[in-house]
Amino acid sequence: MKQFLETALEAVSAASIPIIEHFHGGFEVEIKQDQTPVTVADREAEKAIREVLRDAFPDHGIWGEEYGASDRDSDYLWLIDPIDGTKSFVRGYGMFSTQLALMHQGQIIVGVSNAPLMNELAWATLDGGAWLDGTRLKVSQANRLAEASISTGNLGSLARSAARWSALGTLIAAANRSRGYGDYYHYHRLAGGQLDAVIESDVNILDIAALSLIVSEAGGVFTDLEGQPVGMQTTSVLAATPGLHPVLMEALT
Repeated sequence: MKQFLETALEAVSAASIPIIEHFHGGFEVEIKQDQTPVTVADREAEKAIREVLRDAFPDHGIWGEEYGASDRDSDYLWLIDPIDGTKSFVRGYGMFSTQLALMHQGQIIVGVSNAPLMNELAWATLDGGAWLDGTRLKVSQANRLAEASISTGNLGSLARSAARWSALGTLIAAANRSRGYGDYYHYHRLAGGQLDAVIESDVNILDIAALSLIVSEAGGVFTDLEGQPVGMQTTSVLAATPGLHPVLMEALT
């Protein structure tokens, strides 16, 4: 496990070099078929990660946001989102990150989340705990909505369900505080105990694989909005403290 983590940390460090260079310089923005933006920084960052991974583990599979999958059926599969939050990157603020996770036979065993502009590096290994810049992370003990701080991310598909949108409104009204931080930021805060729950309805596994392990290893519960564990087909998130997760789950289903 140690070698996997060290390689992952090396890979995200390598990715941060083109990301920072282009963030402070000029770049063109392309719009992909799914109407999301992509830049040269996304592509160069993913290439840098792939180079590190290939040198260390040539027999591992890799699935990246920009260059697709190779050897996806390998027992070991690396999941890469070189810039999660490209829209933030394009608009010139630092709420974006590099997400890198390693799955072994379908189970996430290493996760690294690096936000180079915000100087936040979080990581976790299965059964090894979660860490942020060398400090061990632990979720809060919140178990009542009245004391909970809840953050939401992408909510487009949830908003199209009248019943769930109404249920979310009821939850937010009952909570102590609500925010909409999005991307990596609210997961780091949840794992560190500064937030108590995160709700999103529009994600993919590359966005949240590493973050799911970080939150889980910090003592949180991380599922989709149906209560299912994280997997290759995950498209939504309900992540919270152990005391709050069943409360939120019941309210949203």
